[in-house]
Amino acid sequence: MTTHPDVATPRQATAPQVDPTGLGAIDRSAARVNVEDKAMINARADVNQLLPLKYTWAWEKYLAGCNNHWMPTEVSMQADLALWKSPDGLTADERHAIKRNLGFFATSESLVANNLVLAVYRHLTNPECRQYLLRQAFEEAVHTHTFEYICESLGLDEGEMFNMYREVPSITDKAAWALQFTEHLADPEFTTGTPDNDRQFLRDLIAFYVVFEGMWFYTGFAQILSFGRRDKMVGIAEQYQYILRDESIHLNFGIDCINQIKIENPHLWTDRFQAEARTMLAEGCELEIAYGRDVMPRGILGLNSDLCDQYMRFVTNRRCGQLGLAPVFPHTENPFPWMSEAMDLKKEKNFFETRVIEYQNGGTLDWD
Repeated sequence: MTTHPDVATPRQATAPQVDPTGLGAIDRSAARVNVEDKAMINARADVNQLLPLKYTWAWEKYLAGCNNHWMPTEVSMQADLALWKSPDGLTADERHAIKRNLGFFATSESLVANNLVLAVYRHLTNPECRQYLLRQAFEEAVHTHTFEYICESLGLDEGEMFNMYREVPSITDKAAWALQFTEHLADPEFTTGTPDNDRQFLRDLIAFYVVFEGMWFYTGFAQILSFGRRDKMVGIAEQYQYILRDESIHLNFGIDCINQIKIENPHLWTDRFQAEARTMLAEGCELEIAYGRDVMPRGILGLNSDLCDQYMRFVTNRRCGQLGLAPVFPHTENPFPWMSEAMDLKKEKNFFETRVIEYQNGGTLDWD
């Protein structure tokens, strides 16, 4: 396979911009692809030609995703069902937290997938990145399948779980905030190629990859994994750990995309836009804090909304650093250091030791 080093300098235009869909008429006289014409957005190389690779990091994430394949039905839910049915198995606050958590995730994966397929894929004009997006789209489908499997296994009200994003204000507020950044991109007439539109695309990437998947999902993971640490709802917790493994790659892919677009289009990353991006992360943090207080109004053993608030501020600063932004909050310690253990893909057994898992690839990625 032919590869090419990642380019760390702004791209020079050497060919006219091509049809980003890859479905236009074939140019029978076109020369072979010049790797310098490949780009994250507004590419000038045929988007149907994977090789030669320009961004090896995107291809490596595709391979890592393939090697991390799993299906929810591989995980037994018998212990979870027994605990859920037991009158004394869980407190009312624990049941509330679990249902609110499931209610957020049940449709969030679909919202992310719809944005991915209907907006991001269309405007990200690099074939190796698109290859990963196809893998990610499948993983989002697996994650939605996971919540269907959990609801079916526990006998939960499917309408209640999957409609929470329209019925529970703290969940609706988050979904509505994210969707405002993709509504223009879903317009069939929208195209990148101008500074304003290119920045709109960057906003979408930040909203969905960094805030939605990289911030909101992580507090949800911490909530459910804390149950698993207490040997409760271990089947759900195991599935959440698999989702966490997938989402860690999604997050790092999104951050790499944003940073590569910045490299190739430095004129987009103005002081004003950086301030806007920090505001987006701050708003996302506040929405998650409100949601956390709804999930755990009184707290449960080992976990409460104050700790989740602190974790969210820690994660927000972490995401700022990954994007090259100044932190939003003063230095904040991680109240859940065990989350790093949950994201360690080098171990031979999963976090709850319910079965042996062989993790492959990704050992050099930054997972948190």
